[in-house]
Amino acid sequence: MLSVADAMRAVIARVPRLATECVAIDRAAGRVLAADVIAARALPGFDNSAMDGYAARSADLPATVPVAGVIAAGQLDVPALAPGTALRIFTGAPMPAGADTVVIQEDAARDGDRVRLPASPPGDNLRVIGEDIATGETALAAGTRLTAWDVGLLAALGITELVVSRAPRVALIATGDELVDVATPPRPGQLVDSSVHALAALVAEAGGTADRLGIARDDLASLADRLDASLGYDAVITTGGVSVGDRDHVRAALTAAGISLELYKVAMKPGKPFSFGMRGGASPAPVFGLPGNPVSTVVAFELFLRPALLAMQRARAVRDGEQLIATPHPKQGSAMLSSLVGCNALIVVGAEVTELAPGAPAPAILMEAV
Repeated sequence: MLSVADAMRAVIARVPRLATECVAIDRAAGRVLAADVIAARALPGFDNSAMDGYAARSADLPATVPVAGVIAAGQLDVPALAPGTALRIFTGAPMPAGADTVVIQEDAARDGDRVRLPASPPGDNLRVIGEDIATGETALAAGTRLTAWDVGLLAALGITELVVSRAPRVALIATGDELVDVATPPRPGQLVDSSVHALAALVAEAGGTADRLGIARDDLASLADRLDASLGYDAVITTGGVSVGDRDHVRAALTAAGISLELYKVAMKPGKPFSFGMRGGASPAPVFGLPGNPVSTVVAFELFLRPALLAMQRARAVRDGEQLIATPHPKQGSAMLSSLVGCNALIVVGAEVTELAPGAPAPAILMEAV
């Protein structure tokens, strides 16, 4: 039985990398860059004032000098600063030639058309051209999953289209005679197929799109029908039926469909019956068999599916942060949906650990930014 780390490596090594496509900037959030973005312009594009105040020559100060004019944000015709004078300037306005400092208005004493300015060092209260992003600099690296702020940066750089990895299309197949659709009131002995809806949302969070292909009953023909419908997808996820019970037919159905299981069972709890294989032929795709219990399903997704979907898009996984304090959920049953509510991390407890004392350090897998 593989360890979690070995299983992760095996999955990542086998999943294919998707092709690239060009998308408009307004459709780029959540997508993964397939190529570095090199800045063709500087940010900011000109020296400008960081504050409302007075543009002056630092060598002239301190002094009382005449105010020779005003420069506003967006002004195109900017006068040069004559020695021994100051120009009223506003935040974001371009710096005049000859000025090397800005005295904020709170430190200035205006009297009519003259102003008393204290000493101010060169570069004070200035934004220098290119101090954010220089021309020719890598603004965003390939493998970056684009956030809203990344999109804002791209817009500031004048980029309207960019090359990203294609979003993976994922087929979701639930299995089990006991399952009913969310719109169907469950009868005694029946359960709403909740996991497939959670998985669809998780796939979207990982940058993919998910289609629910319906509930396969606990027989080979029903499973085969759903697997046939999954042809052409970039990845296939099944839930339930991967154990060794008399009515657990997923493994046999996968084999019959030409899907070779390369991994079955992982040394973890919950989620031990996780399986993974590759569909061959004209429509190759990774196939993930997840346990049926909802907590096991989500744990397996976070450990294997999310990294796999990101790897298919060439995304870089980066985690850096200070120590976090974890409070275990009081309900730990793998079938308890409430134990997922408010959960944002998985604490990794090694198989050899029999007790974890309060305050003891332990590695964690973050399920969202904290």
